[in-house]
Amino acid sequence: MMMEPIPEAKTSALAQMREMGTMVVPQPRSNIHCLTIVGQIEGHLVLPPQNKTTKYEHVLPQLVALEQHPEIEGILVILNTVGGDVEAGLAIAEMLASLSKPTVSLVLGGGHSIGVPIAVAARYSFITETASMTIHPIRLTGQVIGVPQTWEYLEKMQDRVIKFVVRHSRIEEWRFRELMFRSGELARDIGTVLVGREAVDCGLIDEVGGVRKALAKLRELIALNRASPPVFPN
Repeated sequence: MMMEPIPEAKTSALAQMREMGTMVVPQPRSNIHCLTIVGQIEGHLVLPPQNKTTKYEHVLPQLVALEQHPEIEGILVILNTVGGDVEAGLAIAEMLASLSKPTVSLVLGGGHSIGVPIAVAARYSFITETASMTIHPIRLTGQVIGVPQTWEYLEKMQDRVIKFVVRHSRIEEWRFRELMFRSGELARDIGTVLVGREAVDCGLIDEVGGVRKALAKLRELIALNRASPPVFPN
């Protein structure tokens, strides 16, 4: 009599039961993916190993995979970042904004600097009561050439950030610029720190809330997406 081979998954489960007296608990599948943007957003230069970083070369292909994954219907973006490279942050924000699947962002701790465009790139954004967001002009590091063209380049880069934030939130451009160039609030710097509800009151973030509210809103958007899926031109 021929015996059928035991599948590999069953073999490993039986081995675990024999060795440890335990069994693998099946994990429930979720249709929501949690994407974390933490620490410093790394650009084209590798940061020191002691820095906690989010690498754009990891996040961008992950977003492409999520867009194509048949079982993932929504993405929850958790932010606790000090900011980082402007172009890397904008690349992540642009890709988030262009996804067909519903996205909800939640700012915990901090969503500073270039973390602001990433937070507003989602279809709906939340911030906790104690979280903060720092809005300030962009900075150049390394060698700076003292010519008018350097200032023009800086101005163009800044306009890219401002226009993206204004386009994906309820804040008006004059108000965002006023917060960005405000003096007297930050020590040895210019800009503004918004805490919790202040970010909602100025139109930057949609609502104050935590994980429960963020997940409830994402499920609501998923249900709407199922009822009327987006149609893209060929």
